[in-house]
Amino acid sequence: MDQTQMLLGLVVGIVLLIYLILKTKVHTFLALIIASAVTGLVGGMMPREVATAITSGFGSTLSSIGIIIGFGVMMGRILEVSGAAERMAYTFIKTMGKGKEDIALALTGFIVSIPIFADSGFVILTPLVKSISRKTKQSVIGLGCALAGGLFVTHHLVPPTPGPLGVAAIFGADLGSVILWGLAMSVPVTIAGVIYARWLGKHIYQLPADDGLNWERGEYDAKRISAAGNIEEMFPNLNELPSAFVSFMPIVLPVILIFLNTLCSALGVKGALGEAAVFLGNPVIAVAIGLVVSIYTLAAKATRDEAIKRMEEGVESAGIILLITGAGGALGYVIRTAGIGDYLGKLIAGLPIPAILVPFLVATAVRCIQGSSTVAMITSASISAPILGSLGVNPVLATMSTCMGAMAIGHFNDSFFWVVNRMLGITDTKEQIKTWSMPTVVMWITGCAVIMIASMF
Repeated sequence: MDQTQMLLGLVVGIVLLIYLILKTKVHTFLALIIASAVTGLVGGMMPREVATAITSGFGSTLSSIGIIIGFGVMMGRILEVSGAAERMAYTFIKTMGKGKEDIALALTGFIVSIPIFADSGFVILTPLVKSISRKTKQSVIGLGCALAGGLFVTHHLVPPTPGPLGVAAIFGADLGSVILWGLAMSVPVTIAGVIYARWLGKHIYQLPADDGLNWERGEYDAKRISAAGNIEEMFPNLNELPSAFVSFMPIVLPVILIFLNTLCSALGVKGALGEAAVFLGNPVIAVAIGLVVSIYTLAAKATRDEAIKRMEEGVESAGIILLITGAGGALGYVIRTAGIGDYLGKLIAGLPIPAILVPFLVATAVRCIQGSSTVAMITSASISAPILGSLGVNPVLATMSTCMGAMAIGHFNDSFFWVVNRMLGITDTKEQIKTWSMPTVVMWITGCAVIMIASMF
């Protein structure tokens, strides 16, 4: 395909998408599909290829996260109605202290996202965010943004998540060093994310309604937050809530299973133990086990009909999330199939810039164009490795630069963009950009600064 035509297709598709969402009555789901088709057709793909790319992208995106979202929202509804989310909220607030709930959530995401995908972690932990917001009167948007930021950072920088793991292999970097440097560099980036989340919570003040399904809007009021009372006053029914062990188990167990799967795979464990770890630690199976645990512990006293009704309430809220997430994946897949990301990456690699920024900027371009950070990392590493190898750049630093670059602007073609916004009840496009696109910019800029400082030493 002609390279100029590919770029024209990308520009026309993105402009059309923004116009459809902002100025017409077309639903976001349909707008994403239309934009995907136009991008491919204008970009020079054959009509049959475009149709195949859209369905393949939709299917592959949901094959990795669709079932997890379904199980996650069912579990989340049980956590809410059983009081388990309240118990978890109490535990976090008690541990970190009042006023530091966003830090507690960011740290939770920071740890959880090392063994599991950020999308899965956010779906699983959203009930906790809503419960803390309801009790403390802090905006669910700010708290959710802090959680998403913690999940986002370690998902990009710390193996054994697939992206940094693959990049380390391409550059030939020592995996232990990559893990240590990834953890160290994650700290300032996460702090930047929390600072932005606090600002966001004051500008988009939204609380979960008492029914757990709707939202309430208002003006930010610091006095209302401080008047929420001490921790015990916020939880007058504390003695009626499930124990902390039972409340956390549906979330902690899947995380442990997924981590064991990753660990056994990294160590090359074979035989029955290795197969069991791979099966039980598959995110779909692990979250399903967590759901079963929640049913027979937290919903043990409910009748069969009551338990099923609660789970179906959660599933009803997931339908549009699944459609939009899949459509975002379709757009990214069309762009990827057209080869636009690879073309721009090679152009950037040839620019006269500091060597350490080559993988950073290539990953940034590919990530912004096609949405998947993992694809951006692998593509950037594949393009940059031959160049940096001849210049003697430290492989660990090259790995970190690549992974930092892939944190760039999360927008309409990024599945996590839709998961975060829809799970937090944000439907306005401008607010969606503030809620997730802007924090990724803040963390991306911080990451660039960290890389440049590290390269000096």
